[in-house]
Amino acid sequence: MMKKTHLALLFGGDSSEHDVSKRSAHNIYDAMDKDKYDISLFLITKTGIILDNESSHRVFDGEPEDAVVEEAVKNLDFSDPLAPIKNLSKTKDIDVFFPIVHGNLGEDGTIQGLLRLLHKPYVGSGILESAMGFDKDITKKMLNLAGVRNTNYHLITPDNKDQFTYAKLQAEFGDVIFLKPANQGSSVGIHKVTNEQEFEDGLKDAFRYDYKILAEQAINGPEELEISILGNEKPIASQVGAIRVPKEDKFYTYDNKFVDASQVKFDIPVDIPESLSDEITDLALRGYKALGLKGLARIDFLVSKEGVPYLGEVNTLPGFTNISLYPQLWEASGISYTELIDRLIDLAYKEFDRRNNIIHDFKPLS
Repeated sequence: MMKKTHLALLFGGDSSEHDVSKRSAHNIYDAMDKDKYDISLFLITKTGIILDNESSHRVFDGEPEDAVVEEAVKNLDFSDPLAPIKNLSKTKDIDVFFPIVHGNLGEDGTIQGLLRLLHKPYVGSGILESAMGFDKDITKKMLNLAGVRNTNYHLITPDNKDQFTYAKLQAEFGDVIFLKPANQGSSVGIHKVTNEQEFEDGLKDAFRYDYKILAEQAINGPEELEISILGNEKPIASQVGAIRVPKEDKFYTYDNKFVDASQVKFDIPVDIPESLSDEITDLALRGYKALGLKGLARIDFLVSKEGVPYLGEVNTLPGFTNISLYPQLWEASGISYTELIDRLIDLAYKEFDRRNNIIHDFKPLS
């Protein structure tokens, strides 16, 4: 009998997407082939502490998280600098890690750095690639270098915010402007503003989530389309899907995504001209390669009323919740949920092997 792969599923985290990550982890766990994998669970608490497998299972199975966390952290010696990650050592012989930590810690390169130090394969992009994909400002800079169409923007920071007023931005971008924290996900801290007061209030709120804020030009329309990418050096793209939000909503908000999605409609695949589908696929694959991404990503597009697609955002650890488009798009493209997970784990091993072939020539100093 073939030995099972021991997989560690990391979920939770200290970001605003903590509970979203928990939902994603449940779906991945349920879809995994238990004949192939032994699965250990590691919940990262809201304060960034990794719980042991037993405590994580208790939360996973429905016990109140705060009570389990309070009990578990009592046993940690915080004079030890490794205390926040110490519980990883309680589980032996882990073969591969699957981080499904959305947002901060998971998509910004932090978890990836830890797993590199542990010298273990893991699903998804590397340290730098994750950090670039998470930071919307850096993402745009890389896309612009690669000639991948995206929306115009200005970067506002605490140091330069006095240089930007709504009137100044309006003169360049028009009446509608989006404010977005550079390092956040799931529409957290995003504001659609149409006057000076909304701009000031939105900017104040956005600065609660990051010190870099994008003031972004709005697209005429637009239609929100998404595509899933799978692979390392030779990635493939899924069919294109669409999100239909209620007309009274300004944009696809956090509440639309996770609190009450009952009014949100998904077209998978979406009925669009073949030429538009081809262009989105081309832009997505070029953007994926420009950022050096590995394993997986969901890439979001805004399509203007004139039919021009703009790459909006890259998600390097996309959601796997019941309404998440990443696995749904692959289902529609002929790859089942279970097969998708198998492929992602295989890609993790291949990228690990590729990195291990890089030679570090150590020359002693005399």
